[in-house]
Amino acid sequence: MDIVGISQKEQDAIFRVVAAILHLGNVDFAKGEESDSSILKDEESKFRLQMTADLLMCDPHALEDTLCKRVMITPEEIIKRSLDPNGAAVSRDGLAKTIYSRLFDWLVEKINLSIGQDPSSKCLIGILDIYGFESFKTNSFEQFCINFTNEKLQQHSNQHVFKMEQEEYTKEEIDWSYIEFVDNQDILDLIEKKPGGIIALLDEACMFPKSNHETFSQKLYQTFKDHRRFIKPKLTRSDFTIVHYAGEVRYQSDQFLDKNKDYVVAEHQNLLSSSSCPFVAGLFPSLSDEGAKSSKFSSIGSRFKLQLQQLMDTLNSTEPHYIRCVKPNNFLKPAIFENINVLQQLRSGGVLETVRIKCAGYPIHRTFDDFLNRFGRLAPEVFEGNYEEEVACKKILEKMGLTDYQIGKTKVFLRAGQMAELDAQRASILGISAKVIQKHIRTHITRKMFVKKRKASIHIQSFWRGELARKFYKLMKREIATVIIQRDLRRHLTRKAYIRIKLSTVVLQTGLRSMVARIEFRCRVRTKAAIVIQANWRCHRAFSDYKKLKKASIILQFRWKVRIAKRELSKQKMEAIKAASPVIREPSHSNIDAEKIETLTMEVKNLKALLRAEKQRADECERKYVEAQITSEERRKKLEETERLVHQLQDSFNSVSQDDKFYVKSSLRAENDIVYIKFEFNFWKIYWR
Repeated sequence: MDIVGISQKEQDAIFRVVAAILHLGNVDFAKGEESDSSILKDEESKFRLQMTADLLMCDPHALEDTLCKRVMITPEEIIKRSLDPNGAAVSRDGLAKTIYSRLFDWLVEKINLSIGQDPSSKCLIGILDIYGFESFKTNSFEQFCINFTNEKLQQHSNQHVFKMEQEEYTKEEIDWSYIEFVDNQDILDLIEKKPGGIIALLDEACMFPKSNHETFSQKLYQTFKDHRRFIKPKLTRSDFTIVHYAGEVRYQSDQFLDKNKDYVVAEHQNLLSSSSCPFVAGLFPSLSDEGAKSSKFSSIGSRFKLQLQQLMDTLNSTEPHYIRCVKPNNFLKPAIFENINVLQQLRSGGVLETVRIKCAGYPIHRTFDDFLNRFGRLAPEVFEGNYEEEVACKKILEKMGLTDYQIGKTKVFLRAGQMAELDAQRASILGISAKVIQKHIRTHITRKMFVKKRKASIHIQSFWRGELARKFYKLMKREIATVIIQRDLRRHLTRKAYIRIKLSTVVLQTGLRSMVARIEFRCRVRTKAAIVIQANWRCHRAFSDYKKLKKASIILQFRWKVRIAKRELSKQKMEAIKAASPVIREPSHSNIDAEKIETLTMEVKNLKALLRAEKQRADECERKYVEAQITSEERRKKLEETERLVHQLQDSFNSVSQDDKFYVKSSLRAENDIVYIKFEFNFWKIYWR
């Protein structure tokens, strides 16, 4: 509304009036104390009435009186008569319609003033938008007025098309026959003829207070009982059917009289003209301000017919162009066509009748110049000779083999379909010519584009080769730098790893060497102890063998000497027996043998004494060995107990950090090694003792 020049104050007033109309429509009435009186039905209705009065800025009690009562002026006196609930509802609806009508008229006038025509303009371009014929299940006064408008427009369209065709044929002086078309003048006479038309009879019925829709319908039945466009339906007392050019439409006349009345109740006029809202008061000027207003009865039908006649006068003074809009389906979806619905719209819109009128004559006509410019290519030889335009056009048509055409003074008239044949031939020739032109043009364009692209590609290649060379050079520099960085980094990492490995190796070597030294020390200690034991044992065994050999040798010597002595004794005895007769005294050897025996006996005694000493010494060594073995077993048990304690300590230190664990383990191992070394040392010390 800002665009069309309505101020913010006026917009607020418009919204107030619309809200008042909405509240007014919700006011209900009930029977009063008297039989023919009415009051507000409930608290809701009182609230709605109060809101209406506040929005219209008028007295709520006066508004209630204007709705529930009516003032009748007689020559003698002024009578205020109460209305029954139905009458009050009619008064309420009349007031709402009157307010809405005045507001609508004000908006139309305001918009026309804002976007109106330039008074100094000599030309007019207007758009008339109308849906078309309406035929619903229930058709009332609105559908009657719309269909009346469509009848008028259809007659104007048919006359316009026929008149233009007729004038064109007469001007060109061609042979033509009269074109029949459907004239709906009888329908228009049925509706608007004075006196005796439906609108005139409706106005007449509205002027009588006791008339209703049934009396109006009966009047129509009596007046138009023989009219071919008027039909009285069966089993009804108020409906009637009009045969429009688009089809039959059945109207229900129940509300024809109420909707046709166009007058303002004086009480409503006085109430709203005295409103404290300037906008509302401006919609309802006082009766003194409407001095030019006629006292003659006015109706909606009469006003509509007058406005329609003004519209037709405007259309007749202009050159109209028609645009017919067709609704393909009722689902509002694409690519769906309801044939019956589309055909009905074409018939209702007068499209079929207009096409029939155009096709009955020569719907296509072109001037000689336009015809030659458009179709001269079909016969190029006509341009070589010095032919008149009329003759040239006739030669083209004869060459194409067309008949039943007309040649006027300045135009060529063709039947329906002939233009399509000429266009097809023209399109074929133009297609062939276009292909040749396209071939050469495409060749030229392609060659030009090729040269341009080749030149551009050379520049691009040169640029990209330089770019690639630069990138390759940068890449080479990066590779060399990468190699240097990798070399230094690898050297650094290798040296770092080498130092780490070297340190680890040194630590490991130290540990291993320490372990090897400890193992070697243990081995040496054990070897030394074993050597000592072996030496003592070998000494003991050698000494024992020596004593045994010595004893055996002594015994053997003794036995051998005894045997020799016995042999010598036997020999001597034999010799003594042989020399018994002469006794020869020889030196005796008994003293020598006795000495030897005594010496041997002493040696045997000494050997036995030594043997006993060695046995005692061996027993003493064996006893010490057993004691040392027992002590070693006790130490071994203590070592196992110590290792078990160490394992328990290791398990208890599982939650400690790795460095702490390593320290503890290293300490325990060092302590265990010291204990073990001390144990071995003590053992061998005891052994040596």
